[in-house]
Amino acid sequence: MTNAFSISGELGEHSLTWQCPPILGVAPEALECFHEGLERLQTGDAGGALAALFQCTEIAPSFGEAHVFLGLANALSNKIYPAIDHLELATELQPDSFAAHYTLSQLNFKLRIPQKGYAAAQEALRCVTTLEQRKMLTQLLKEERARERNGIARPWFNKPYSKPGLFIAGSGLAAVVGALLLHVRW
Repeated sequence: MTNAFSISGELGEHSLTWQCPPILGVAPEALECFHEGLERLQTGDAGGALAALFQCTEIAPSFGEAHVFLGLANALSNKIYPAIDHLELATELQPDSFAAHYTLSQLNFKLRIPQKGYAAAQEALRCVTTLEQRKMLTQLLKEERARERNGIARPWFNKPYSKPGLFIAGSGLAAVVGALLLHVRW
């Protein structure tokens, strides 16, 4: 028996259908908080969902599904760093979770971090089990590629500076400081 939860929100136009297997080894209190958090997310109460899902993760810290939805609730509440942290933790706790990788990919694309988005999408592709999941991922990648084609080219800040570039910049800065010291009357 599986439970299906449909969540849609500001993160994207697609709803995320969560196929959750029966949860074994999770405290009943954590499950109650989890279901309360899901209900609040479905009604659009991201703040209420945050409290319930946070309490769930406090009771059961290794409950990966709770971290996925806590990441989603944080993202919908504009708390980006906690959202990324919880989604990354969910992918570590459940490396075969399509929803965790897909949601992390979607968030990274929305934040304009395409390299991390593509890496998470690659992991989500590895976890695909249904045709619907494949369609969702294909649509997400198609939208990101269209955004890249139509958008303004943005610089990449992930390359280290070269030694000659640092030397030239440092020399220029030293020259400016030297010129200022010579022209300032003490």
